[in-house]
Amino acid sequence: MKMKPSRFFLILSLFISLWPSLSHSATLKFVDEVGRKVPVPFPPKKIISLAPNITEVLFRLGLDREIVGVSIHCNFPEKARRKIQVGSYINLDFEKIIFLKPDLIIATGAGNTRDMVERLEKLGFPTYVIFPKNFDGILQSIDHLGRVVNREKEAEAIIQEMKRRRQRVIEQTQGLPRPKVFLQIGEVPIVTVGKGSFGDNLIDLAGGENIARNEKKMYPRLGKEEILKRSPEVILISSMNPKGDYQRLLQEWSRWKMIPAVRNGRIHMIDSDLIDRPSPRIIDGLEEIAKVLHPEQFKK
Repeated sequence: MKMKPSRFFLILSLFISLWPSLSHSATLKFVDEVGRKVPVPFPPKKIISLAPNITEVLFRLGLDREIVGVSIHCNFPEKARRKIQVGSYINLDFEKIIFLKPDLIIATGAGNTRDMVERLEKLGFPTYVIFPKNFDGILQSIDHLGRVVNREKEAEAIIQEMKRRRQRVIEQTQGLPRPKVFLQIGEVPIVTVGKGSFGDNLIDLAGGENIARNEKKMYPRLGKEEILKRSPEVILISSMNPKGDYQRLLQEWSRWKMIPAVRNGRIHMIDSDLIDRPSPRIIDGLEEIAKVLHPEQFKK
């Protein structure tokens, strides 16, 4: 018995309309890192990332095909540059997001606003927020994302590798004198990292002493006279500004011979993406800082 064309197209249209719900086995509820309950079509098939660190985690979890959109700040891995861009931390292109029809959006509490997240949810897009604040928090976020996107084994492998490499750094620097460190993340004015920042956490794990760790602000400003007074033995300069003239900056520091770090030639540039982004690559940043602070321990 042949099916009438009209009936065939009716059934086909019905199947297509039901396909999004049929493609997910269930809708699961997850509590995100700011305490919100988020219903997620599981496993999610179309994901938008609103921050570079989130994008890096998702690619490491093997979700190349599932990632349909990213923020304009996402530049790693190279594949991320070829994804559709949906705006910045605070200025989203909602039309593009609606066009992409994601079944999950992942945001960050460190850049995306609450109003933005609420607007996304009102549009019908489940939005899961992560908010890591230190190295352990990054491991936790990777674990959480692995669960939300159905990549738990992959997440656990990343976490275990990061823990192993962190432990090696700790063991290699344990019991050694802790050099005083100044990490510059802003040029005019001079901005550094205080207690509670990723930079402070990394300096501590790498076997150093952050000269600004007792400041009240997380990202305090320090004048050169104050830096001279605190006598850092190592100066790290983050490449946060892509248009920064770092050669000139190094020359300016070279005039301050009274500072031990300058006098002994211990001024080093470091890639900001490795120490500012709460992504799996932060372990690379930790190892780089440790090698700068204790070069004799990492010659091999």
